[in-house]
Amino acid sequence: MNPIARNWEEVRRRVAEAAERSGRRPHEVELVVVTKGRTPEEVAAALEAGVTDVGENRVQEAGPKKEAVETPARWHLVGGLQRNKAGRAVEIFDMVQSVDSLRLAEALSRRAATAGLTIEMLLQVNTAGAEYQGGVDPGDLPALAETAATLEGLRVRGLMTIAAHSAEEERVRACFRCLRDLGRRLPSSMTTLSMGMSGDYEMAIEEGATMIRVGTAVFGPRRAAPAAPVREG
Repeated sequence: MNPIARNWEEVRRRVAEAAERSGRRPHEVELVVVTKGRTPEEVAAALEAGVTDVGENRVQEAGPKKEAVETPARWHLVGGLQRNKAGRAVEIFDMVQSVDSLRLAEALSRRAATAGLTIEMLLQVNTAGAEYQGGVDPGDLPALAETAATLEGLRVRGLMTIAAHSAEEERVRACFRCLRDLGRRLPSSMTTLSMGMSGDYEMAIEEGATMIRVGTAVFGPRRAAPAAPVREG
């Protein structure tokens, strides 16, 4: 078994155990494998191992990579999206997880409607309260969710968040609980909670995640860029 397949099986095992600890079944948690910085060959190996959902951070990286990979998969945009790239995003992705404003949702709606498509999306919430993280403020979420649900070409499936970058477990869990509580106030059609990454996905599942996003847990650490050659003389 190659390392990617072995790591994938280990992630699935840990997901199953975390789901059982939270009183749920393993199949109730969707796994998105993030392929940022990975080669098409690595992505193909992950799909061969059984991965069905691929996440990318940038439109410009996802396009060529998707074209180079023959195995079908569901493609998720998990990084920030500029409105001027909405058209390309609609062409590439099945789900956009990082919608954090009405203007972005409207841009996606226009592009999807023109193409005759329905794009799934998640509303990203800034549960950490950090300026450097994307996401709508929790207090502004209800109005955004209500309006986004009426837009043509879009299907709002739920919420996404990135937890606080902290070594304190309680701070991380608080972010996950915040998203879970916000999700309970939304319509029953918006049940997806995408939260948890390679370093904290077990905690996220215990706090209610229905979707996790893992990259290094499957592929291993990213390779460092090669150093520039040293010129002598």
